[in-house]
Amino acid sequence: MKQRDSKNLIKPATVTANNEDEFSLFRAAVKDVAPLIMSNKITHTLNSPRPIPRKVSQDIQSTSGDIFSDYIPSEIAIEVGDEWAFLRPGLSHQTLRRLRKNYWGIQARLDLHGFTRDQARQELMMFLDSSSKQGFRCVQVIHGKGLSSKNQEPVLKAKVGGWLAQYKNVLAFCKAGSADGGSGAVLVLLKTSRSKIEI
Repeated sequence: MKQRDSKNLIKPATVTANNEDEFSLFRAAVKDVAPLIMSNKITHTLNSPRPIPRKVSQDIQSTSGDIFSDYIPSEIAIEVGDEWAFLRPGLSHQTLRRLRKNYWGIQARLDLHGFTRDQARQELMMFLDSSSKQGFRCVQVIHGKGLSSKNQEPVLKAKVGGWLAQYKNVLAFCKAGSADGGSGAVLVLLKTSRSKIEI
């Protein structure tokens, strides 16, 4: 049998009076402590947040999708001129009057300055989808007055009007008041699913 090398053996520490005092103090400090129960299982107490879907829901997709066309069907009647406005058939003209007086208050704004026509179409579609999802009643779309355009005419104004009229959750829209952008912006009244709108 091989003998162990005495150099490699671990020798117990010699207990001195000082060590004994520290040990006694430690034992006194932890006398009421119970050992933890060992377990193989880990319990997660925090619930992970649910993922937010990036894809627009089927219901909202049907309201817009890629259907915004530059062609305005003849059945969509948009008043032109200074009283530029739209009212969904079957709604009272009182609705339009209230919208002009900012009865519902603006809950969200979209500024289309600097966007190309295609970018503006996409931005408007996403803005309307988001506003509808959040249950907003009245939003504002700023299309500009066209002061920096080639003929100093609002390029996006007519396009925005046509696109808004094609969106099924748009009940009405009208030119914004002078304090909210005047002829360079439009107030939009949206249908809400949460409650019946006062019309």
